[in-house]
Amino acid sequence: MKKIFLLILLIGLGVVGYFYFNKEKVDEKKVKDEKVITLKDEDVRKSMFKKYYNDAIKVVDKMTTEEKVAQLFLVRYAYNDTEYLSNFNPGGYILFARDFENHTKESMRSELDKVNSMNKYPLIFGVDEEGGYVTRVSKFTEFRSEKFKAPKEYYLEGGYELLKSIEHEKAELLKEIGLNLNLAPVADVSTNENDFIYSRAFGSGATETADFIRNMVKYAKDSKINSCLKHFPGYGNNVDTHDGIAIDERPYEQFKNEDFIPFEAGIKENVPSILVAHNLVKCMDPEYPASLSKKVINELRNTLNFTGIIITDDLAMDAVKAYVDDGKAATLAINAGNDMIITSDFVSMYKEVLKSIEDKNISMDTINKAVIRVISWKYYSGIM
Repeated sequence: MKKIFLLILLIGLGVVGYFYFNKEKVDEKKVKDEKVITLKDEDVRKSMFKKYYNDAIKVVDKMTTEEKVAQLFLVRYAYNDTEYLSNFNPGGYILFARDFENHTKESMRSELDKVNSMNKYPLIFGVDEEGGYVTRVSKFTEFRSEKFKAPKEYYLEGGYELLKSIEHEKAELLKEIGLNLNLAPVADVSTNENDFIYSRAFGSGATETADFIRNMVKYAKDSKINSCLKHFPGYGNNVDTHDGIAIDERPYEQFKNEDFIPFEAGIKENVPSILVAHNLVKCMDPEYPASLSKKVINELRNTLNFTGIIITDDLAMDAVKAYVDDGKAATLAINAGNDMIITSDFVSMYKEVLKSIEDKNISMDTINKAVIRVISWKYYSGIM
């Protein structure tokens, strides 16, 4: 009888032990899973993309460092380079007028679909189709019988009702040929016809420009295409930064009371991305252009509470070269808080960032925060 009792006792202890130790394994796995989830930093957790954050982090968790870095670049498009660049898996491409020349809607869509299929992660395909002075697509009759006029012209002709129908048509055209990001509208406040940016801006004061931006962002959202406000923190009357240095001497109060207002309107309307200019804004940062300035990006994140994607203007522009002569523009841009870098010099900047990570000049926390936001944006955009 004692032997039977001991046998039952041993079996019972074995069963209890099995479940106890396996429970520990389950709990240990749960801790590991929770540890991954808690990698969210506070501003990403509050992000407009938070619905997609858990899916994004699962993708990022499986990425190599090289893949993470490549996702932070919007590369100047050149079809002949895309097969080679697919080995890097960049975040996306920005297309210019030359890329649409000699194409039809069908051939352009076919080309972009092919490029997308070569990459491990779906691509952002962006273009500057503002209307008026900047029309990369509609300038060609194969895409539209006449190019889109500047938004303010449509507004003057038929108010917001006409502008809404035009912006819907524009979005449908861009989506039809495979694009998912329009780097527009221009949120700069300009009332002086002599300003470089005037012909591209709404051409009215801060309040009227804010109403315009609010509506333009809404039209893009309703049409299911990404919009991008530019050029933060506000272009003012500065020169063209493609060709030279733009130093902004205006006081901070002017930005707060004028230039920020349209951006705030777009942010409240949940604009998904904002492009930062290369202007050197002395009242915010006398050392670096806005696109490389942590102080300027902090204004966007903490003063205006923007939680979406921050994109640099092209880092190969002369305005950047004038301030960064040691090949560290991309490093500065990422450490400043940008999520994506527009560049026509991708491979060099990609290698630069990897070297900076190796040398501990960029932390993996910084990289992870940016790439999680980028992948969340891709889920939000419906391309993942």
